[in-house]
Amino acid sequence: MGERQLSMDGLPATAPLTRDFFDRPSPEVAPDLLGRVLVHGPVAVRLTEVEAYGGPGEDPAAHTYRGMTPRNAVMFGPPGFLYVYFTYGMHFCANLVCLPEGSGSAVLLRAGEVVAGVDIARARRANGAPRVEGARRHVDRDLARGPARLAVALGLLREHNGIDAIDPAYPEISASGAAMLEGAPADPATIRSGPRTGISSAKETPWRFWIDGDPTVSPYKAHVPRRRSVAATSVREAPPSS
Repeated sequence: MGERQLSMDGLPATAPLTRDFFDRPSPEVAPDLLGRVLVHGPVAVRLTEVEAYGGPGEDPAAHTYRGMTPRNAVMFGPPGFLYVYFTYGMHFCANLVCLPEGSGSAVLLRAGEVVAGVDIARARRANGAPRVEGARRHVDRDLARGPARLAVALGLLREHNGIDAIDPAYPEISASGAAMLEGAPADPATIRSGPRTGISSAKETPWRFWIDGDPTVSPYKAHVPRRRSVAATSVREAPPSS
């Protein structure tokens, strides 16, 4: 994975990405995000797995397929902003908006390696897990292995929906601020692609991208129809509430 330079406070000492980086189609942005680092407060995650989602009328698996709603409005905003949503009454998932304002496209952050704030990420995961007597603490490789775990590790909640991840002032960011950093881009020879995880529409579209052999990548799971309780692992609309 290579040596990563850290600043004095333990956060990665690389420059923030620019707005133009995200002003591209999500299938182009997604593989280019691998190896980049997302910082939120004291925790930083090196991205190892992502999924691209297209815009209205283009991608049936995307939240924006049928147009703008109050829930997905951030996806129609400027590129580089975080779209954080709560799904199935259980999890938050985080995405980065792509393309110019009004496009409605994003990349889901599926998994990564915690590279700063590991103790904080461990505590967050422990607080959100059922208490089982005699259970061991979370293995570090699993701290952000999956979209819900990644959001927990980074402390991303509903109130962080719509925050800007392009912060040229990094590392001078607020405790609740975010910054998407250049990091160390993955070697293109190690990047793999395939169908997105757990979706029922456009399920053969190869817009899931990951770093081959990285232990933090989550296992692929095809969609399995269930009644009412499917853990959301992609950017798609939840069933309408009654």
